[in-house]
Amino acid sequence: MRLGQYATTDGEQPWCGARTDDETVVNLAEAGAAAGVDLPRSSTELLAGWGWRRKAELAVEHAEETGTGVYDLDDVDRLAPVHDPQKVVCVGLNYRDHAEEGDNPIPDEPVLFSKFPTTVTGPGNTISWDPELTEKVDYEAELVVVIGEEARRVDEGEALEHVAGYLVGNDVSARDLQHGDGQWVRGKSLDGFAPIGPELVTADEVDDPHDLEIWAEVNGDRLQESTTANLVFGVDELVSFCSRAFTLQPGDLIFTGTPPGVGVYREPPVLLEDGDEVTIGVEGLGELTNSCAFDT
Repeated sequence: MRLGQYATTDGEQPWCGARTDDETVVNLAEAGAAAGVDLPRSSTELLAGWGWRRKAELAVEHAEETGTGVYDLDDVDRLAPVHDPQKVVCVGLNYRDHAEEGDNPIPDEPVLFSKFPTTVTGPGNTISWDPELTEKVDYEAELVVVIGEEARRVDEGEALEHVAGYLVGNDVSARDLQHGDGQWVRGKSLDGFAPIGPELVTADEVDDPHDLEIWAEVNGDRLQESTTANLVFGVDELVSFCSRAFTLQPGDLIFTGTPPGVGVYREPPVLLEDGDEVTIGVEGLGELTNSCAFDT
C-alpha cells in the first residue's frame, strides 16, 4: 500500500489517502466512514491505531466497489506523507564510501543527529533559504524509515516489526552552517530542509530495504548513485540502536544516511542555487522532486 497526505484544491483539511494506481487516490477517512470503519485524517494518527492496515484495506475495497472517496490525482495537492512526526532522526556517515569522500573514519556505531519537525515538506514543494544566511546548500539522497509501532529497547531481530514503511528523503544541508557551528542542528534544520515522499510504501511491499538502488539528480544530471546494500548499519540495527536511547513513536522518521556524490565534496563543488531542480529516487519507492529558490 502507498499512503500519502493530500488536500483538494478548495483548501479542505488534509487527509490521509491510499494511492491505488498512477491516476487515483482513495480518501481513507471518507471511504472508511461509508464502510463503517473509523479512520483518522492524519497519517500519523492512522499509523498509531490498532489494526490500521486491515482497516485501510477495507476502506480501499469499499471505495473501489462504490466509488466513494475516490479522487483523481490531478485534482488534489500532494503533501508530505507524514507531516507531523515527533522526531526526525538522522544517521551520519552510514555509507562507507561517503565517509571516505569526506576523509571521515568509518563509525563503530551509528552517528545520530536530528532535524526539527519543521524541516519536513512534501513532493513538489520549494526548498528555499536566505542566501545571506547560507551560501552552501547541498542535497543528500536518503532512504527514510517510518516507524509504525512504538519501539523501546527492541532487539535487532524484532526491529523491523516496528517499521510501517519507507519513503524517499532529501537531507538538505547548509554546509557552511553545519561545518562552521561545530555541530549540525542549525545547518540541517532550516525550514523545509527535509523533503519526503512521494508516498509511504508499506513494509510488506519492500522485499529487502537493504537492496534498493538510490540516486540523486540536479537539473537532470545524475550526481549520486548507489545501493542501500552499502549501508554500514542496516534498518534493523538503526531502529534497535535508537530505541535503546529514546522511544520511537508511530510516524517518527529515520533518515538512514546518504551515499557518496554530495555536492560539497565534488570537484568542483556542486551546490544548489536559485532555480535548480533536485530529484531523489529510491528503487520501488518512487522519485521525489523539489525546486529550489532563494527566500529574500
